[in-house]
Formats: sequence, structure tokens, C-alpha cells
Amino acid sequence: MSMSIEVSFAKPAKVSGGLAVATATVSEPVSEAARSVDVSGQLDKAVKIAGFKGKAQSTMDLLAPSEAAVDRIALLGLGDPDKMSAHDWLRAGGKLVTLVGKSEKVTVLPAAGGQVSPEAAADLALGVLMRAYSFDLYKTKKGDDDDKTSRKVKLVIQHEDASACKKAFASRQAVADGVALARNLVNEPANVLGPVEFAERAKALEELGMEVEVLTEKEMKKLKMEALLGVSLGSVRPPRLAIMRWQGGKPKDKPVAFVGKGVVFDTGGISIKPAGGMEDMKGDMGGAAAVTGLMHTLAARKAKVNAVGIIGLVENMPDGAAQRPGDIVRSMSGQTIEIINTDAEGRLVLCDALTYCQEKFKPAVMINLATLTGAVMVALGQHHAGLFSNDDDLSAALSKAGETTQERVWRLPLGPDYDKMIDSKFADMKNTGGRYAGSITAAQFLKRFVVDTPWAHLDIAGTAMGSPSTDINQSWASGFGVRLLDELVRSNYEA
Repeated sequence: MSMSIEVSFAKPAKVSGGLAVATATVSEPVSEAARSVDVSGQLDKAVKIAGFKGKAQSTMDLLAPSEAAVDRIALLGLGDPDKMSAHDWLRAGGKLVTLVGKSEKVTVLPAAGGQVSPEAAADLALGVLMRAYSFDLYKTKKGDDDDKTSRKVKLVIQHEDASACKKAFASRQAVADGVALARNLVNEPANVLGPVEFAERAKALEELGMEVEVLTEKEMKKLKMEALLGVSLGSVRPPRLAIMRWQGGKPKDKPVAFVGKGVVFDTGGISIKPAGGMEDMKGDMGGAAAVTGLMHTLAARKAKVNAVGIIGLVENMPDGAAQRPGDIVRSMSGQTIEIINTDAEGRLVLCDALTYCQEKFKPAVMINLATLTGAVMVALGQHHAGLFSNDDDLSAALSKAGETTQERVWRLPLGPDYDKMIDSKFADMKNTGGRYAGSITAAQFLKRFVVDTPWAHLDIAGTAMGSPSTDINQSWASGFGVRLLDELVRSNYEA
């Protein structure tokens, strides 16, 4: 059975029924709060026998004595709470979810002697929501009991300053919703989520006060976006370019811009991919999903910044009308591109979107995200996204935001020697530089369309989908990039 968790905060009060979870520390494995629900004093004995020390991420779960007011008592180890980062609190919230079991009422007792800050309590709650996410929309049976409904769990976190917790949690709720949106978009099957349908999901952000414009194929032809349009030629589903604008800063402030690759399904086109694993290519719009989730978060928490999110939405299919290797297309920038491999399509979508972004909005900085290359997974595995940038300050800010959120990035080089690898005999450039340094030459390609704007490219092929399970994500789609870029905006660009 799947479950959804509703989180709330309340002042400490007597607990009855359901599961009581008390946080434990290395200095206080059994807190007074835990003892308050154990009327017979058996917890201390059980903890001693089990050797529970309150270490970080450790747990202990007990059936409550018959005379207790609750059904179960669990301990959640924090380690030393004074040394915990915001991400450590997220991980603790994720671990807490593993204790819920079949309980429909969960009370989290005051942590670490009641000294936990409201911000830490809010981070704990965010970790709960992120771990509890699941995507079972298309399952007619939700579990082994054939139940077709999702079980709802009410989780109450007790804290002396519950109102401050609620205030701190409001922005975390916006992050949780943005991450869930990004995950949903990546998890959706391509037969449901085409370019038009994706654009409609972006359009729905108008409910949060976002300005959203969607360009059709006809409008993109007028803008001479031949690179983007060329990718969509083999599909019966028309392309879209969705532009999301959040005006939370001063009118005169230049916006921070985010551009996402939205290939809703990538067969590779005429340069068709092998059949094995091709089903994963429904996630080749992970960059666009992250941008959409980020824009949702910024609007939902009323971020004091001007931000633009642009997503190029296409489907790459083989067809009699599809573009061929050897074709030459003219991008919106006027630069010409020789198509060497139709499976190097994401950069064709992004280059026109980047040009449009710069000409239309003249952003202060511009960051694009894309599940662009398998090569970045060879280089970095699935624990870092590849970072490429023309600006050291922006690169450093992204790296710092990555360490804070643990959505980590690793900067890779750009340079003239790599740039020569994409020179073409017949056009200004070719869309792939060959086998070696594949993620770098892809970034060099994008860099040719960046004029003088501080810019960064994040290759999230290894982190957006199919990434390893963590304490805060058990889903195939991770939503990578939403928390990273929200932290970047919060720390560097908000008024």
C-alpha cells in the first residue's frame, strides 16, 4: 500500500495512540520525552540490551507496553545534533519515514532536549516529504493487499515554538512541491507527456502568479529556430517552447535565467539507439523538469528575485521526414550546424533556447540543465553532475550550493583544443566531436551560442534519473537540480 504523509507542527502535549518517535542523541539515547510515553520504564532496559547508542541514522522500534498510551515507540538516532547540517536533518527525516510502517498517526516528540531550532525541525519535515514520495499513478493495485487507495498518514512534530516551525516550513513545503513536480514529470510515460502536454503543465504555474507563454511551431519558425525544429521533424507531435517568468524582484533587476532540455522521448532519430534500456529515454527531459520544478518553488515561496525559466520541448523520432546525418541547419543565432549524429539532439534544442533567452531577456546569469551525454556518467558516475562554465564566480556559487544541498556538481574543463573538435568542413560547426571528451565537446557546442552572459551548463544525465536510492529519494526520478538551484538563488540573487 502506498502512503501520503501530511506534516504539521504542534506544541508538546500528551501523546495517545499511534506511533511515538523520539529523537535520540549520542549523549541522550533515551530522552525524557521518550520516557514520558513509556510508563513502565522498559525503554531504558531495551536500549541497554540492544546496545542502541543514538548514533546518526540508527533506529530502534518497540511495541509499547500494554499500559502505555501509544501503540509503538521508536527511537531515531541523530548523533550529535550540534554538528548536524541542514542536509543531515533531511536525512533524519527520510530515515523517520522507514519507521512509520502501518501507523496512520505519528507523533515526533521534542528532539535533543527540546533544543532543536525551528529551521532544523522544518528540514526534518522536508526530509519526510521527500522520502515519502512515490509514483504509482498507473498501478491499479497499490500493494500486496490489493488496496487501490493510498493510505494517509498524519505526522505531527512537537516543538515549543510550533508557530516558528510552521513559518520555516512554508519555504520547505515549496521546495518539496517543486521536487515532486520535477519527479512526476520525469516519471511520466512519454505517451502521456508529449511536448504539448508538458507545456500545459508549465502553463499551470500561472495559478501561482507566474507569467507563462508557450510558443508554437509556427512562432518558432518565424524566429528561425531551425536547430530546435529539426529535432522534431520525425515526430507527429509538434514542438513547443515554454517561457515561465517570475517577477519577485525589482522591475529594473535583470533576471536569473534557467534553460532546460525537454526531449520527451529520445529514440536517437535516424542514428537510432540500441533497444536495450531505450525505455529510460522518457526521462530525457530531466533538465526541463528541473527548471519547471524550480520555477514552481520560486513562485510558491514568493522568492524576491526576477527569474526566467525556458524549456525546449520536442520528441526525437525516426521517420521519413526526420533530419539525417549530413544535413546542415541554421540556428536562431545565424550559425550553421552540420548534423553528424541525430542522437546528439539535446544541444540542438538548447542552442536556440539559449539564443532566445539572451536576446529576449538579457539575463544577469544563465544556467542550462540537460540530460545531455552518457559520457558524463563515464566521467563522474551518478553522484555528481557535470559543471561547465565561462564564469568562475558562478561556478563557485554552484559548487557551494551543491555542497549545501548535496546535489553536487564537479567542474570540467573547456578550452580551444576541445573547441576545435567540433569544427566542421561544411558548416560553422558539427553537432558532435566524436567519442572522446563527449561531455566536454557538447558543452563547447553550447558555449558557442553564449555571447557575453555569465553562463553554466549542468549535465545531469547521471543524476536526474535512475540514480542510486538515498535517504531522501527512493524514486527512479530524483528531481535533481531543484534544491540545488533554489539554494543558489536564495544565497546569491534574492533581494
